[in-house]
Amino acid sequence: MKRKIYRYLLLAAFTSLFVACNNFLTEELRTDYNSSTFYTSEANALRAIDGVYNAITFTSANNLIWVFGDVASDDAEKGGNPGDLADADLIHQFNVASDNGVLAVFWQFCYEGINRANSVIAYTPQISMDDNLKQRIIGEAKFLRAYNYFYLVTIWGQVPLRLDPPGATNIDVPLSDVASIYTAIESDLQDALQTSVPAKYTNPADAGRVTKGAIYGLLAKLYLYQGAWDKCLTAINNLEALQLYSLEPNYADLFKSGAENSREAIFSILHLSGQNPGMGNILNVYFSPYEEGGYYMNCPTQSFVNAFDETTTTGEVDPRLDASIGRDGHPWVNGDIFSSSWSPTGYLIKKYDQPLAEVPIGTKADGSYPYIYLRYADILLMKAEAFNERNQAGDFENAKTAINAVRNRAGLEPVTSTNQLLLRTAIQKERRRELGFEFHRFFDLMRWGKDVATAALGSNFTWQEPRYYFPIPLIEKDANKALQ
Repeated sequence: MKRKIYRYLLLAAFTSLFVACNNFLTEELRTDYNSSTFYTSEANALRAIDGVYNAITFTSANNLIWVFGDVASDDAEKGGNPGDLADADLIHQFNVASDNGVLAVFWQFCYEGINRANSVIAYTPQISMDDNLKQRIIGEAKFLRAYNYFYLVTIWGQVPLRLDPPGATNIDVPLSDVASIYTAIESDLQDALQTSVPAKYTNPADAGRVTKGAIYGLLAKLYLYQGAWDKCLTAINNLEALQLYSLEPNYADLFKSGAENSREAIFSILHLSGQNPGMGNILNVYFSPYEEGGYYMNCPTQSFVNAFDETTTTGEVDPRLDASIGRDGHPWVNGDIFSSSWSPTGYLIKKYDQPLAEVPIGTKADGSYPYIYLRYADILLMKAEAFNERNQAGDFENAKTAINAVRNRAGLEPVTSTNQLLLRTAIQKERRRELGFEFHRFFDLMRWGKDVATAALGSNFTWQEPRYYFPIPLIEKDANKALQ
């Protein structure tokens, strides 16, 4: 919809005094754009797609995916001061009503990204510009829309499926079923593969943009969540055929500035310190200890620590434990010794905490670390799971090969069993250790089913068929008449 924004004065009692000023009162704001005036140049198309990327960053407190991925799981407690982000603690307790503030904030966060992507998809085709670049931008937008809908469907299940730009259609959209949302995500990703999105960018300025590998990776995850094992393995085969990805030799190097350039990183969300307005990673302050000006939230549980119950082939602790969290008597990110008194659980996350030499206390919320949403170790563990669950000739051996590649990097003995149940348990445990505090755990528990989820989440959690979904936020119920 073409929209005009007018300045106006409404002084009903004195209307006659302003008749002569009509032209002034309806003058269009010269510093504002509408859909017809903005989407007119290649430069603005690039600005628009960059705005979609900006909408998924951790530059503000609105990106609360860590609450759902970690705090709702057995890996973490909310932490922090008792009154800080109290609604996150209710999510941890599964005492969640539709007026929960965390639900509202993250719901709006996802739909903001979707609305921006919808505008890019709808209006970029009208621009006279290089066709390859145009198609690439549309492909990027479709991936990012799929990314946001994947979070929505895995948290809420049925959600409104909005595929048009704001104002183009009625805002009152009914809930679509889970299968329809999955179909829309798959369609976006398959469409993105048909565009000029490249396998790799050569310009360093394009770091963090969607690639073919990212599309195949999200497709693999989509199929994994649906139990479509053949499709999942096909997507992984296509990703590996690009010959661009391998495991980073040192696990800890994945959680430092510049990690997006690792051969293991498939899709990363980038941040940049020292900008105005701010573009830094706010997780740096949320997960840091109070002693460094942090909020000490998302605190690891003893259950997570206990999962590291295997030593390496040389008799040492699994190196992923101390690369992931701070624990009493061991070095913290600044080189000083971590104290269990810094956290209500005795542990804090290391993966997004930067040394004070890089980000001082005064700018603690302005971190530069990336968030790697998809990396090759995740793909290998998806591959192991898909082979194991498909259960065809040779699949158990293939599953072992994939999981042992991840275990080998950690220095652990290889898995030798070809029993499906034992392999399943090993794969699930490996995902917890390898991907801890990368915001995947709760979603894994849900897709693994009632027995696994209830055993992990304890007495506060009650399984719901077909799986636990959070309630639709009250703000959507109030605004969307199609839900009333």
